[in-house]
Amino acid sequence: MTGIFRESALSLLAQAQGPGGIMAFAPLLIIMVIFYVLLILPAQRRQKKTQQMLAALKNGDKVITNGGGFGTIVGLEGDAVQIRIAEQVKVKVLRSAVASLQPESKEE
Repeated sequence: MTGIFRESALSLLAQAQGPGGIMAFAPLLIIMVIFYVLLILPAQRRQKKTQQMLAALKNGDKVITNGGGFGTIVGLEGDAVQIRIAEQVKVKVLRSAVASLQPESKEE
């Protein structure tokens, strides 16, 4: 009797886990795809755009640093840039400290 009971219980378990086993992972996969599309992909695009901007820096560019300083690039030295922040005042900072280029403004 014990053997028959085990076989019937195992067959019921197999039937219950058949197609449902794969479907149990579907919500997890959907969450992972949404997470990737909404969070990881935009961050990668933003980082790539920033790297391209840093590689394209040249003398005369007006920049804003991560610390909020405004200046004009007057020298490029590998991983560092020299920025003029006032007349006769130059500061040497890492390229990675440059947050963005200043937007072009209409001067009157």
